[in-house]
Amino acid sequence: MDHSFWHDRWESGRIGFHEGEPNRLLVAHFPALAVPDGGRVFVPLCGKTRDIGWILSRGHQVVGAELSELAIRQLFEELGVEPTISDMGALKRYSAIDIEIFVGDIFALTPEMLGPVDAVFDRAALVALPEEMRASYATHLVDLTGAAPQLLVCFEYDQRLQSGPPFSITQDEVRRRYSGVYGISEMVRQKLRDGMKGIPAWESVWLLTPH
Repeated sequence: MDHSFWHDRWESGRIGFHEGEPNRLLVAHFPALAVPDGGRVFVPLCGKTRDIGWILSRGHQVVGAELSELAIRQLFEELGVEPTISDMGALKRYSAIDIEIFVGDIFALTPEMLGPVDAVFDRAALVALPEEMRASYATHLVDLTGAAPQLLVCFEYDQRLQSGPPFSITQDEVRRRYSGVYGISEMVRQKLRDGMKGIPAWESVWLLTPH
């Protein structure tokens, strides 16, 4: 899946993955991350998610990564914040008080650019990537964040009946990608009321805590 796929989705407004409210699983299970007051939360492939405003409202800092600059311009507009924009090599950095977003390919982001983070909320990153990219992404995320604790949201459905994104991520795959670094617990697994585009599907949220 190349970058043009996601640029086209944002430019054409086909962003069904964008939720108009903070994610309910984030709201319900964020305390499990035990983020300290003023702690820094990384949201990979963040788009213009309302989750960022929710995390900020809890007194935390947010750092994100997103391919689409259009999405990030809209994010700051919706937050009512004027960003400072700077070049960071292959990336652009949009920043303001308590928020910092890196625009471009997440694989160009380094731990030195990102800085220390206390937790990760991954609702739309792992599930957005095809299988051939997920191992590289998982390794990169661990390296970027120093294996910071994660809340990870996944979907599971019969991939033969519906192509992603979001892609189906099985319980076995979550463990395969992360069990070498994290203790893994499935906090919730629930059937999606309307399925995944009409196909029976389940949504789960995982807590990943470093060994």
